[in-house]
Amino acid sequence: MADHGILAIDIGNTHTVAGFFSGRKAVRHWRWRTEAGATADELAALTANLFTLAGLDRSQVNGIVTASVVPPLDSAYRECCQDLFGLEPLVVNAETDTGIKIATDTPSEVGADRLVNSAAAYARFSCDLIVVDFGTATTFDCVSAAGEYLGGAIAPGIGISLAALRSRTAKLPRVDISRAPEKAIGASTETAIASGVIYGYAGLVHGLVKRLAAEMACRPKVIATGGLAPLIAPHVPGIETVDPLLTLEGLRLIHERNR
Repeated sequence: MADHGILAIDIGNTHTVAGFFSGRKAVRHWRWRTEAGATADELAALTANLFTLAGLDRSQVNGIVTASVVPPLDSAYRECCQDLFGLEPLVVNAETDTGIKIATDTPSEVGADRLVNSAAAYARFSCDLIVVDFGTATTFDCVSAAGEYLGGAIAPGIGISLAALRSRTAKLPRVDISRAPEKAIGASTETAIASGVIYGYAGLVHGLVKRLAAEMACRPKVIATGGLAPLIAPHVPGIETVDPLLTLEGLRLIHERNR
């Protein structure tokens, strides 16, 4: 019997990340800019081209799962999946069986991406956890050893903060933050900004993780994900695992659980 081919799509505010799994193996993944006004036809053309360029046959896809924090795109992706693959996607929300129990005051308010990250981390480690996702917002999600999603914290993301700095200051230049400066003391405006953004965020994450762990009254395992995780995580004491594709793996697991 052929492997179960799953297309997982994580629709974020800034970028959309998708991955094709053959069985449990991630065969290919892609990232593109999220356009809230994209039509189903535009999404179908993009997806079809990505499969073609990767040398993949769309007929291999026999299951689709999505998580979205951009409601205007939900119907467009559903239509895209129906037209391109002839499949109705599993759309993850607070009512989906993810393998963890939501123990917050208002479960329906928890973002699908946060639930997916938490479910993926708990499926892998089955212990007290804090998952830090470096996305448009930097999110912190706490999961108990009993598999309860406890809540967490949300901070402005690195990109948002840098954009705000640029918009409010006339003379500051654009800065490449693809790598950390060698020293925290910036000898130029560019390195000073890079230091403030990268090392400043590392300090924010470290301090908030310590506070969350204290309130959990345990020593949780700390996992980092998101596109900027490899940049920031090395400067945060306590982060034990970095997995930029944690969300896609979580989507695959949730689809498998709900087959």
